[in-house]
Amino acid sequence: MARTGLAGAVRVARWADNALGPGRDAATADGKATLSAASAERAAADLGLAPDQVRADWDTARLAGLVEVHGDSARPGWRLRAWDRDDSAVLRGWVALFDAWSLALPEPEGHEPAAVAEAVSAMPQVLSFLQLSAGPVPVEQLLDLLQQRVIELRTERCEVTYEPGAEPPVEAAEPAGSPDAPAASLAPLLDWALEALASVGALTCDAGQATLTPLGSWAVWVKLEQICVAAQSPAGNIEQSAEDMLRGCAQLRPNAARAEYRAWLAARTVGSAVSELIDAARGEDALLRGLAFEALRVVGAPAEPDVRAVVDEPTLRPYALLWLAEHDGLDPEDAHEVLTREEATWLWVDTAAAVADHGEAPMLVRHLESAVQPTVPRLLDEVRAVGHPRTVQVLVALAAAHPDPALAKAVRRAAFQVHTGG
Repeated sequence: MARTGLAGAVRVARWADNALGPGRDAATADGKATLSAASAERAAADLGLAPDQVRADWDTARLAGLVEVHGDSARPGWRLRAWDRDDSAVLRGWVALFDAWSLALPEPEGHEPAAVAEAVSAMPQVLSFLQLSAGPVPVEQLLDLLQQRVIELRTERCEVTYEPGAEPPVEAAEPAGSPDAPAASLAPLLDWALEALASVGALTCDAGQATLTPLGSWAVWVKLEQICVAAQSPAGNIEQSAEDMLRGCAQLRPNAARAEYRAWLAARTVGSAVSELIDAARGEDALLRGLAFEALRVVGAPAEPDVRAVVDEPTLRPYALLWLAEHDGLDPEDAHEVLTREEATWLWVDTAAAVADHGEAPMLVRHLESAVQPTVPRLLDEVRAVGHPRTVQVLVALAAAHPDPALAKAVRRAAFQVHTGG
């Protein structure tokens, strides 16, 4: 359903990818991402559509993240690049459109911005009621619910005054019969909201009743689940910075840590969360680097552009390459094959630094088994050459932990050589 509902937007976005961009015709004329008249006419001719339909599909493509406008040029969003191979990209695109329902249609005239904002703020409760009803609901009943929610919002802001002990009636906010009374002012706003939600495919309105579509019901369920996840942060790190959250997850089992990542992510926008995680990965603590990329695995496809952007940073390159390989469908057990020998060795040292700082001695000894080199002497030669800033500390810790005196001596010698530049 999401693919069908966004098919027109995808068509226009792909046309823009081919026809607009740097060195080609400009996408916009007003700097506000509105498709220019010339571009709309050209797209209409190329696609066999009316210009108004092209503009509508263009606006949908922008809201769904299928196309991004930078200045006067357009480029495909990550969801368009992943459209044919990633169903989650399709669903995320539709959810983005669902979240932007209030932008889908112009708001009705003659209403104060505050009144419109109240109606938009109250609609999640209306949608939740529709989802729980699992069937058609009379619009009049939804209007009653909207009125109640608006009164609650005004009461929370201390804008509704009434006698102590008395129930706050609808008329308490505005005199009955006033043109600004909730019953009068909210009816057209509810009609607008329902029409806008219908335009993005979230519900249908017929014979004075509204019904969520299967896609709309799923979207509302997802939103409710996100609220529940955010409210049930297992380890209580939801309000922490990325670095502090990752430290709090260091001692958790993998499943518990992933639950904590999901809770932390649910309370933030994807862009800010990904940026915070990557900044945490750039720090000196190798453990946080590994955990940050585990959290980015929970983010999934939306993190791809940011992960791809750090591939050329030496500290993050091995982690980013593994993440991208797994994202492209490579089995995690085989993902290491995308790394060069030098990159794999650098990653081995970085992981060993995390174990040395936060783990136990036996773990560091067992870490030897994960090296790509067939022998310890070969490993030591390549570790010395790779230039990791923690090489000396890792080798000293390994020498202190290893039970074999001869091997420990060789590791200490290698540490001394790195320390002295030999």
